[in-house]
Amino acid sequence: MKTIKQLLRPERLRQVPEQFSWVDQALVQHHLIDRCETRSAALYLFLITVSDAQGLSYYGAATLARRLHLSEEQFAAARQQLIDLDLIAYRSPLYQVLALPGTVAAPRPAPRAPAITSATTSAATGANTGGQAVSLAELLQQAQARRG
Repeated sequence: MKTIKQLLRPERLRQVPEQFSWVDQALVQHHLIDRCETRSAALYLFLITVSDAQGLSYYGAATLARRLHLSEEQFAAARQQLIDLDLIAYRSPLYQVLALPGTVAAPRPAPRAPAITSATTSAATGANTGGQAVSLAELLQQAQARRG
């Protein structure tokens, strides 16, 4: 019999907050989580939770160990295991949660500045350039001429 999925507590439905983090399903699908000790998994969860969009965070070792209830030695071993599994990079005081091995991130297009043409300049300067690109010097000259 197929299980029908339904919310158990609809009043507690998770929403994506402005500042969010995620756990890549490949962590389970590629059996990487199976290779982590419990302490390493706890550290990984903490780091993915507090890291920024680039996976970076800079909590100190003592703070992380205290928050995770680990001794310094246990914490160092957990961090080293994550490094050995290629899940994080570390250079004091900075941690980077890495893209999981065997996964490919979608390429991000480089941001492009819009071309300045008559459509963008005629409204601002009152000039009509026939749809041709306009240099910044020309724009400034046109603006100065309009001021008189």
